[in-house]
Amino acid sequence: MSNLLILGGTTEANALAKAVAEQGLNAIYSYAGRVGNPRPQPLPTRVGGFGGVEGLARYIRDHGVTHVIDATHPFAAQMSGNAAHACSQTGTPFAALTRPDWVEGDADDWTRVAGIESAVEALNGPAQRVFLAVGRMHLEEFAAQPQHHYLLRLVDQPDGVPMPNAAVEVSRGPFTVAGDIELMRRHGTELIVSKNAGGSGARAKLDAARQLGLPVLMIDRPTVPERTEMATTAQVLDWLAHTGF
Repeated sequence: MSNLLILGGTTEANALAKAVAEQGLNAIYSYAGRVGNPRPQPLPTRVGGFGGVEGLARYIRDHGVTHVIDATHPFAAQMSGNAAHACSQTGTPFAALTRPDWVEGDADDWTRVAGIESAVEALNGPAQRVFLAVGRMHLEEFAAQPQHHYLLRLVDQPDGVPMPNAAVEVSRGPFTVAGDIELMRRHGTELIVSKNAGGSGARAKLDAARQLGLPVLMIDRPTVPERTEMATTAQVLDWLAHTGF
């Protein structure tokens, strides 16, 4: 029997899970476990890491996984790399459901940097009010620039933040342009720092920045192993059908 493993945690993964469940396909949805209250899914779910490449390869063998879809966040480079290598080891058909990158428009004011480390270095300078839209995992790195006042928008309330001057907004997307304009005005935002995550759920801050004339420090996506990539649920379902699911 065919058995699909969805590496999820994104809006795209949730849409895929819904479509797979509606078609009655055999699948399991895997969360990394970084969010305290993940969205319920219409499929059996598991939460937590696999234990690297070998652990994921073992899981694939032990659970009879026949196909793997990587629908993780575009910045989950380690998980994506582990999945590619584990599927190669086990001979398991593997593909990714990937959001297109955000693209700078003529009215935007972006400075692009190659990664988190470069973004931290780019913040060296006078104090600013910075909307740091990079999630919880990288706060420690940005604490190396403590002169700024940071606005942090997080899915869960953190136990603490490593910056001396920070305001925390606990909220889960999708967000609206009007809401993000109000948020930035309320906090006096002068600069937005964002990962190039793509998708529609978190794009509002970029459209808000354009309307407010604010600069954006945009962090490019990490490099992942070469793989089959698709942009829609329909393409994934077609790929599954053509790979013997």
